[in-house]
Amino acid sequence: MHLRRLILSVCLLVVLPASYALAETAIGVAMDDFSYTDTSAEPANQTAAHERRLAAFMAALRQDIGEDRRYRLVPSAQDGAAFKVIGGIQKTSTLVQWAKVAVIDVGAKKVVMDKLYTFRGDNDESWQRAEIFVSREIMAALGTPAPIALAVFEFELDDNTAAPAAGLAAADASYLAEVTGSVRDALGRSGRYRLVDVGSTNEKAVKARALRDCGGCEAAIAQGLGADQSLIGVVRRVSRTEYTLGFQVRDARTGAVLARGDSGLRLGADYSWKRGAVRLVSDRMIENQPQQ
Repeated sequence: MHLRRLILSVCLLVVLPASYALAETAIGVAMDDFSYTDTSAEPANQTAAHERRLAAFMAALRQDIGEDRRYRLVPSAQDGAAFKVIGGIQKTSTLVQWAKVAVIDVGAKKVVMDKLYTFRGDNDESWQRAEIFVSREIMAALGTPAPIALAVFEFELDDNTAAPAAGLAAADASYLAEVTGSVRDALGRSGRYRLVDVGSTNEKAVKARALRDCGGCEAAIAQGLGADQSLIGVVRRVSRTEYTLGFQVRDARTGAVLARGDSGLRLGADYSWKRGAVRLVSDRMIENQPQQ
């Protein structure tokens, strides 16, 4: 008897902390009651039936999410919600209803799902089928990794020609702006990254376009802007028709280099910088990255 109690005690010591750990690491999800609107103009008043079915719909939806150990239901963002689910249902005719559902990444302030569904029928069975489908869609959206907050600083020019002009020439500045803008567009469209505005920083190395020589200071600057990672890029002009491209990504918290790329020597006029930079960054940071 004593041995049995000892074994049970040991099991509790092992199992309970693991359960607590799961609860602590589970992602918080807040879900408001969906709204309901009936614009079908049917003569019968079905308010009571609709309220009952909507309540059952929401209860089932919350149960589906709550039963998945990856998530925990919380009242609001103030209570630790990483995601917020909102939605509404509208009945437009006797047989047709529409459901609008959105999932918001609270920390990133980004909508990760925004869809409109239609389902036929207005009885318990049709509502149950709709809930099962919507639940799967929400769970898929919750499982999508949040994009990485990335601070992409302006690309810099390292001019190694025989007699570089003093300062940055207007034409060079224009081409560099195109390079930076195109790289930002490509990374933003990938869905893997959320671009952080770097225009508010007054750091000397940023203003002077000298981040390439600051010993990794861009990481701390990016962290101050709320980014997870930083990216700096350099166009090195070898001659008027030869250049190389390079970029480097650091972890904003630790300063560790996470990715880098170098194009090697390329031939082309200044207007070709943009195409080469987008190709290089896309190859290393989007296409060759493992799917999350």
